[in-house]
Amino acid sequence: MSGLGGLNKSPHGLVIGLVQLQLPDVGTPEQLQAQTRRVCQLVGKARRQSPVMDLVVFPEYCLHGLSMSTDPAIMCDRNGPEMEAFQQACREHDIWGCFSIMEHNPGGNPYNTGVIIDNTGEVRLFYRKLHPWVPVEPWEPGNLGIPVCDGPNGSRLSLAICHDGMFPEVARECAYKGANIMLRTAGYTSPIRHAWKITNQANAFCNLMVTANVCLAGSDGTFNSMGEGMVVNFDGQPIVEGNGFADEIITAEVRPDLVDEARIHWGVENNIYQLGHRGYVAVKGGATDCPYTFMQDMVRGQYHLPWDDDVKVVDGRDFGFPSPDREYQPEQ
Repeated sequence: MSGLGGLNKSPHGLVIGLVQLQLPDVGTPEQLQAQTRRVCQLVGKARRQSPVMDLVVFPEYCLHGLSMSTDPAIMCDRNGPEMEAFQQACREHDIWGCFSIMEHNPGGNPYNTGVIIDNTGEVRLFYRKLHPWVPVEPWEPGNLGIPVCDGPNGSRLSLAICHDGMFPEVARECAYKGANIMLRTAGYTSPIRHAWKITNQANAFCNLMVTANVCLAGSDGTFNSMGEGMVVNFDGQPIVEGNGFADEIITAEVRPDLVDEARIHWGVENNIYQLGHRGYVAVKGGATDCPYTFMQDMVRGQYHLPWDDDVKVVDGRDFGFPSPDREYQPEQ
């Protein structure tokens, strides 16, 4: 299915490159500029490595590393120079790209933001991480929902950033909105390796959706990220699995058309359809109610676990962040 990593591209294939980017150590505007140049250079490497590559994917924290710094001097803007550099790199090398920035937020903590840019330099998807990896990360919870965009060669793309992929509801929302490929970018370190692999596979199988997933790699002198680029087919089977080598680009060809075909023709294990059509053999069209208490309570703003009041870690103080007193106000 992988076409030897895209060396034998089929007419309906999409070749994806996952960059196991060397974990950077960035603390100053000058270092941010240098890392931006480095990422753009690797866009060129991806194109030279694979003349038929359609999409190159960089990990979360590709510019900022794992310091969790919220210093305004190294935060990025939606139309800032870092974004302009990514857009120019995609134009120059005629390739789609997925990138990560920590985005300045005048109303609170910065956002952890991911973008997809097409081969003409147009921003096609702009996403703010819904589920920061608490209590470690200080980022503002995302407020843009889960966008989906049309991609190359019949693909429809979505993006989940790191911890987002641990929530089956995020992957389900990506597929529900039509994505046939979910990108997952991360900065995870090795203790998460097993959870990384099984969730990448479950997200694919449970939604009949390809998942393409990549972490930072190497060490910044403090942390070691794990690399582990991984493309999983819609049946949950890995197509290609990477390693821990920094700056290696893992490639695979996927077939969005076969994802679309399976979603239409599968009966057994077409779970994303069957979720909203329970027991259609017994009742016409299946049951279309919502029997799940947690869904109903969340819509009402009343999500409350049986052990909710006993949870001990409810802020970031253990990781040096002050306990917040500002309540979340979703945009109307």
